[in-house]
Amino acid sequence: MGIVDILNFAAGAITIALGALGWLATRWTMDVLDMRAGPTNMAYTEVSAASGCLFVGLGLGAILINDPLAWVVMGLAYAGAALGRITSILRDKAWSRQSLTFFGCEAGLAAWLILANS
Repeated sequence: MGIVDILNFAAGAITIALGALGWLATRWTMDVLDMRAGPTNMAYTEVSAASGCLFVGLGLGAILINDPLAWVVMGLAYAGAALGRITSILRDKAWSRQSLTFFGCEAGLAAWLILANS
């Protein structure tokens, strides 16, 4: 197993772990992300799905398939997240250390996964 494989699997494991937090520790995740539920509590299901199990499935799928294309797809998902985050930072004036850190992590994972596996 080479360094690319090790780093790919690490990215997959991190993705699963962060997804598990969004899924199983939804209220904690919402606090970290400065999110609040409204009158329908739909926010809880959204975080469980979009910030939770979506990432569990993404990481698990890439690990199980373990093909360069699967890792590139995971990278494209992170690239989409980074694009959405930087757009919001600029449009919504959401400059903070946390939002920039999240952007950097998403952009870094995207770059690694796409470039190392293409």
